Amino acid sequence: MERKWAKLPGTMALLLLISLGMAWGSYTSAPAPAAATGCSSYSGRSCEECLKNVSCFWCITNNACLDYPVRNILPPSSLCALSAARWGACWINFEALIITISVVVGLILLSITVCCCYCCYCRKRSNSLMRLEVEEENLIRERERKKQETLQRKNERSIKHNEIRKKYGLLQDMDHPYSRYENE
Repeated sequence: MERKWAKLPGTMALLLLISLGMAWGSYTSAPAPAAATGCSSYSGRSCEECLKNVSCFWCITNNACLDYPVRNILPPSSLCALSAARWGACWINFEALIITISVVVGLILLSITVCCCYCCYCRKRSNSLMRLEVEEENLIRERERKKQETLQRKNERSIKHNEIRKKYGLLQDMDHPYSRYENE
């Protein structure tokens, strides 16, 4: 298993190890006694001790461990400023966490929108190209049909003209090309 970690880039491996450590710590640690006594009992201690309990958040400005206000999505500024609040990990600022998550979600939504628009554009373009090809094929077929019809009419006219020439004796013997000159 150590070989797989060696292949990852340093920063990515570090982030992965930190997240695995946080997840492992939340699974292996016994339930924190703070749940029974409340988050305020960890005030004045360290951020790490406070954040062992998931229902608590740490405020750096007054070194207080506070109950996370579950009714609100974000803790109100009356409790602690977002730039000073820590939740989940002590090294990440709550304000930076919100900005990072919103940027990542925005980029994902933007990329999905761009992909959908590109796919629709490609489909529309391929359909229009297929229509153009079909129309071009139809035009070529129509030209060929008209060409055949004109050739057929030309042959029919030449046959009729030859019949009229024969009738009036104007048709010379076409077997011998110099027969016209011999008769003169």
